[in-house]
Amino acid sequence: MAETTVNADPQELAKFGDLAHRWWDPEGEFRPLHQINPLRLDWIAAQAELPGHDVLDVGCGGGILAESMARRGARVLGIDLSTKPLRVARLHALEAGVAQLDYREVAVEQLAAERPASFDVVTCMEMLEHVPEPASVVRACATLVKPGGRVFFSTLNRNPKSFLFAIVGAEHVLRLLPKGTHEYARFIRPSELARFARDAGLEPDGLKGMSYNPLTRRYWLGEDTDVNYLMACRRPA
Repeated sequence: MAETTVNADPQELAKFGDLAHRWWDPEGEFRPLHQINPLRLDWIAAQAELPGHDVLDVGCGGGILAESMARRGARVLGIDLSTKPLRVARLHALEAGVAQLDYREVAVEQLAAERPASFDVVTCMEMLEHVPEPASVVRACATLVKPGGRVFFSTLNRNPKSFLFAIVGAEHVLRLLPKGTHEYARFIRPSELARFARDAGLEPDGLKGMSYNPLTRRYWLGEDTDVNYLMACRRPA
């Protein structure tokens, strides 16, 4: 596939590739992903059957969520366009002896053309804010899920509070994330993501916010969607 047709930002791919060797360090740059993973895993598992079902994790990176879903009994394919994190994901799964887990370096749009309606569950977490055309990713996810299947997204809201918390606070003050991890202009309002989903033939049917207390270093899910949020969707049967 020609580079110009791939819905990816080379700088974003390089940024995460440079940190790939740190992906599974729970105290490293990806500590927030390790901390929020149990929350998002339980949230997904409460709404979708994982054991024995086919699951696609889009933008899987080093495989934290993909591996945890496979440990819950799902048959998981993780896809990404950043080579180094995928190598780390494969190696970690091999060392951990996790079964029913595979990884592939492929664009979600290309996979949608190859394997429409192939997955019971599709997850796309913390990825939409890193691609040039998020609506294209949503359309591909909608194509890949089976009728009656579930699609789960998480991303960052776009407003002054999210700029203050997600960029100034998380990257510059608390240093929870490396500087430059996020670009404010690419944040997506829940109303925009819901529109992308509906335009793609999905029905949004669940919204949760994710909050963080820097004093207790604790994350939790609730009703505050001002900064981080998760959206559940269903493809009509």
